[in-house]
Amino acid sequence: MNWLALIAIYVLGDSTSVYIDNYVSDYYFKGNKSVAQKCFYIIPHITTALILIGISIATGALFETPFNSLLLLFVSGFMVSIAGIPYFRALELDNSTNLGIFFQISPVLYLILGWLFFGETISGTQLLAFFIISLAPLVVIFSTKRRNSQRVKLRAAVYTSTYVLIAVLANLIFVQQSTAANIDFVTELGFVILGKGLGNLIIVALRPKWRKRFKNVMRTSNKRVLRPLICNYTIVLIKDYAKYMGFILAPSAAIASAVGDSAEPIIIFLMGIIMTAVWPKFGREDLKLRPIMVHLVATILIVIGIVILR
Repeated sequence: MNWLALIAIYVLGDSTSVYIDNYVSDYYFKGNKSVAQKCFYIIPHITTALILIGISIATGALFETPFNSLLLLFVSGFMVSIAGIPYFRALELDNSTNLGIFFQISPVLYLILGWLFFGETISGTQLLAFFIISLAPLVVIFSTKRRNSQRVKLRAAVYTSTYVLIAVLANLIFVQQSTAANIDFVTELGFVILGKGLGNLIIVALRPKWRKRFKNVMRTSNKRVLRPLICNYTIVLIKDYAKYMGFILAPSAAIASAVGDSAEPIIIFLMGIIMTAVWPKFGREDLKLRPIMVHLVATILIVIGIVILR
């Protein structure tokens, strides 16, 4: 499949996953310890990982992969699991469209980390792009005159930025290993997902209050919470496959990232309007003219900044 089609699938899946996470956090967890839904993902992640690793063993690919590469791929998945903590905290504070805008700080972080760790230079054009992209979250944060609302949005932006920073580091590890070691894709995906599963297991093992919260939501919802969680896990598998395969097949990870980063805020913006009009509990956006225009301006700024950046 063409890498552009894979990136498109990834963007659509990632955007949909954010809305499902937001819906589950609001509707079932009532904004209280929504990170507890990580309890659900332990068994699916580990089961999927073991199946993929079993295939890798059967084909002999696992034995051809350096141990250091396997360990780093596992660490990449583990870091994604850790990133889920600030991610779910941000979901409790703000809506999906705002968070979708905050997520787009990732291109800036990619370049900054490249400068710090790989000695890449930052041009004047890229600095201009940094400035334009940075304006987008500021437009969202200060779009309201109420200081309490500004503080909430600022906290959500901080949590989101923390999530993005960890996720970007995890993606850099994956791309570096994929390009340097030429590892079998099934093996790569298996160890990344294993890292996610064991990461979730360790996190909830250390947080008994989260386990208790998940059990309480399961009981009060008569296990109906499992429906969106199962749906979301299926989407996550598809979008992860599309993302990692798209990054591998693209001319470069930077180009694949640019296409995905520029398209995602547009998709999230449009999905927010459509879903709220059709299913208010799911979309949860304010369809008044002012907030729509704020999101539109912020989205345009991000797209312009990313285009200049690349």
